[in-house]
Amino acid sequence: MKKNLIVNWQKYPDRLVPAIIQDSSTERVLMLGYMSKDSLSETRKTGFVTFFSRSKKRLWKKGEESGNTLKVVSITPDCDKDALLIRAAPKGPTCHTGSRSCFSSRGAGFVPAGQGESTFETLGLLIDTIRNRSEGNDEKSYTKKLLTGGIDAYGAKVLEEAEEVVRAARNEGKKRTIEEAADVLYHLLVLLRGEGIELEDVAFELRKRRK
Repeated sequence: MKKNLIVNWQKYPDRLVPAIIQDSSTERVLMLGYMSKDSLSETRKTGFVTFFSRSKKRLWKKGEESGNTLKVVSITPDCDKDALLIRAAPKGPTCHTGSRSCFSSRGAGFVPAGQGESTFETLGLLIDTIRNRSEGNDEKSYTKKLLTGGIDAYGAKVLEEAEEVVRAARNEGKKRTIEEAADVLYHLLVLLRGEGIELEDVAFELRKRRK
């Protein structure tokens, strides 16, 4: 984390700045809290998000009771230095309702089911699922079987699905192409997991190629 983090504390009478928490894996906004100088200092010292609770009138480490902590990945002030964006790795649900995010579409009434997620969040959740399957002991899991089989298993599926998506694009229409593309993405992510490659590694390579 930057040592010379500059925050405009004078902007607010109570000297509390808003801090937006974003899931570092899925990019989903998880919650909004407020930080004082002391809570920001504690956050940077411990590596876990600590707010100033306006109701409790004290420092409050997220998850101090529930265990659902937020491990800091990065802290970035906005252009006016009067708000913070904190990218963090959540342990368990962030919201007290049990949802992953305090901005969950669950029960909102105006967001169609499944449409509250961004594209990147959908991929992030799939990556999390693949990781959980790989670390689990469910031998009936298709993902686990592929990973246990190594490159011969998941490599063969990537080749098979790649051929099928091209065939679908040529002869079977848009719907089948979308379905086959989803299969390719899933099996490719399994391959990356099996080979110990993070999607961020691939993204870094793409950034290097950007003109």
